[in-house]
Amino acid sequence: MVSQLQTQTQPEVIYPDSDGKPMANNTKQFRQIVALKENLEWLYADEPNVFIAGDLFWYPIEGSNTVVNAPDVMVVFGRPKGDRLSYKQWEEGDIAPQVVFEILSPSNSQKEMDRKLLFYDRHGVEEYYIYNPDNNQLLGWLRNEYGLDAIESMVNWVSPRLGIRFELSEDSLQFYRPDGTRFFSDFEIRQLLEQREQQLEQKEQQLEQKEQELEQERQRTKEMEDLLKQYRDRFGELPNS
Repeated sequence: MVSQLQTQTQPEVIYPDSDGKPMANNTKQFRQIVALKENLEWLYADEPNVFIAGDLFWYPIEGSNTVVNAPDVMVVFGRPKGDRLSYKQWEEGDIAPQVVFEILSPSNSQKEMDRKLLFYDRHGVEEYYIYNPDNNQLLGWLRNEYGLDAIESMVNWVSPRLGIRFELSEDSLQFYRPDGTRFFSDFEIRQLLEQREQQLEQKEQQLEQKEQELEQERQRTKEMEDLLKQYRDRFGELPNS
């Protein structure tokens, strides 16, 4: 009986969806995160059960709100798209994100990144990538039977899960889709979004014009019906031709 009372009075665990910190500490980091996330969204746009998120709190253990991390970008196969305040793994079929990306900023300490690596290793991430845009350094880990193991060479590395290729030049990192086309830059993404907005506006204008034309046609039809009614009221039915 005592244990039942203790269970009933146990306080509800609150899982915060924000720590009050910004998504990125500088514009360079932010551009990299947004471009990577948006390109992955487009890559899997037709896959309803691939969930992609940026800077979303991931809680792997029910009842523990202190065991949490917010990957810069994470990809989860086997979970539906949709908005979430946080990713509570026990509510998601106990499926952990399979692929995680971190884009470093000067404020990220080695101790912090060591903790992240331990977290991702402990909670089942299959592929983990770190990119530092300031020194153009790319690191990666791939899960084997013992856990996450460092990838010896990232030269033209292809993600086993995503099929995307990493190409590290002298001063930048570029991703290529499985079909060989490169990921869009943040500037190109903005251009594409602007083009899509313009296309939508044009379609809306075309629809409005068609609606106006239909309304004019309905008005003309009504006028003809009114004239026909007036004629019948005055002279009777029209003679057969």
